[in-house]
Formats: sequence, structure tokens, C-alpha cells
Amino acid sequence: ESVVWTLRLPRILTALMVGGALSLSGAAYQGVFKNPLVAPDMLGVSSGACAGASVAILFGGNSIIVQVAAFAGGILAVGIATLIPKVVKNSSMMTLVLAGVIISGFMNSILGLLKYLADPETQLASITHWQLGSLADSVWRDIVWVGPPVAAAAGILIILRWRVNLLSLGEQEAKTLGVSIGRTRGLIIICATVLTASAVCISGTIGWIGLVIPHFSRIISGADNCRVIPVSGVLGAAFLLLVDTLARILTSAELPLSILTGLIGAPFYFYLLMKQRMELS
Repeated sequence: ESVVWTLRLPRILTALMVGGALSLSGAAYQGVFKNPLVAPDMLGVSSGACAGASVAILFGGNSIIVQVAAFAGGILAVGIATLIPKVVKNSSMMTLVLAGVIISGFMNSILGLLKYLADPETQLASITHWQLGSLADSVWRDIVWVGPPVAAAAGILIILRWRVNLLSLGEQEAKTLGVSIGRTRGLIIICATVLTASAVCISGTIGWIGLVIPHFSRIISGADNCRVIPVSGVLGAAFLLLVDTLARILTSAELPLSILTGLIGAPFYFYLLMKQRMELS
């Protein structure tokens, strides 16, 4: 009972929740920005979350404070990124993308400074472990606290998935069809950001899921976001559960998740691109 209820079940549910959140976020971002190469951390949410968690670790915060700081850092990074287009008075998609690049670079610089100041014996190892991603410390508290915002944001994205199709047509076409471009795009970005920040705050940074899984979902279900978004959520949850299981059983010491997702995701993504090219030719 202790092994199943206290150790295994919270970790399984956390893996399903984090994988689904990251892939849903990636599918939403790719649909809104009309770019299959967009990842969930495009607006700096992952780098901001890492910076926030690193600050908490540097000041000796416990696991709860680290998670709260990571969530706040991710939201703050995206908030600043969305504010930059208003400051420069250019609300185009390209400006928003460049703002995300600016914030990501700035947060990574802060992260590098924090790692330089960290104690190499204890704090630096904790920060590095956070960057590589892990579900080893998953407990029921994570599901209770993070589950509601993840469920709410995922539900909104699933309800609005048909509007993502309209946004992908272009601004003029979407306006012609009666869509409020700014409001709809902003709501989708907020929901995708909440999903990513919620996932990162309990698992650390896990790469490739939000990039590869939506692309694979399009191959399975077609380009219609009404099917791509829910399929991405299911496949992302199953994929991270599989990766987390492999991380525990492949070696005597548990592997960080980002290492495995990179080793699996990068070659698989290359295979998908080659397959798609062969089908087009």
C-alpha cells in the first residue's frame, strides 16, 4: 500500500499531467503562431521558471517555495515578453516572437549568474538537477495544488481549439469570420503559459515534448487543431510516462528526464521530418 499509494501513484499521475500539459501547450503555441517549430518555452516561460527556482534554491527555500518561485518566474517572464510589443508599439507576431527571444536570453543570463554564485557542493547540483527535469520528488501535494490550474487551462484550450484554426488562417481572414484577434490570441497564450509554468514548477525543465508530440499528432490526425490539440494531450501524457519509466529502470541511478527526451525526441523528430519530406516528394 505504501509503495503504490505513496510512491508510485503520485508519480504516475504527475507524469501524465506534466506530459499532457507540455504537449497541449506546444500544440496551442504552434497553432497560434502558425509555426510547427515553436516550443512551449518560446516566450521565456521555462527559462523564467528556472531562474525563479534558482533564486529560491540560492536562498535556501524548501520544495514548496522553489515550486512557487518557479511558477512566478515563468509567469513573470511571459508577462514581460508580452509587454515589450506594447512598449515598442508594434503588436505583430514577429515582435512577440523576438520579445520571447530577448526574455529567454536575459533569463538565461540571470540563471548563469545564479549558478556562478551558487555553492558548488550543494546549491549548484540542485539547480542543475532542476534544469534537467525529474519526477523523483512527486507527491500528492503537487497534484492537488497544480492539478486545478492545469485542468482549467487545458479545458479552455480544448473548448477554444476551433478558434486556433481560425487564427492559423491569418489575421484578415480571422477578422472576416468575426474572431476577436487580440482577445482570443491572448487567452490562448495565457492558458498555454499556465500549462507550461505549472508543469515546469513541479518537474523542472523537460525539453522536446512540446515540440515533437504536436508534430506527431498532426501526422496521425491531420492539420485540424480540433483533433491535434486533444490528441497531443493524450500522446504527451503517454510519452512522458514511458520516458519516466525508462529513466527509473535503464540504470541503477535514475536518469534526468531531459536527457532521455532529447535522446529519443531528436532522432524521432528527424525521422518524422524525413518521412514527411518523402511523402511530399
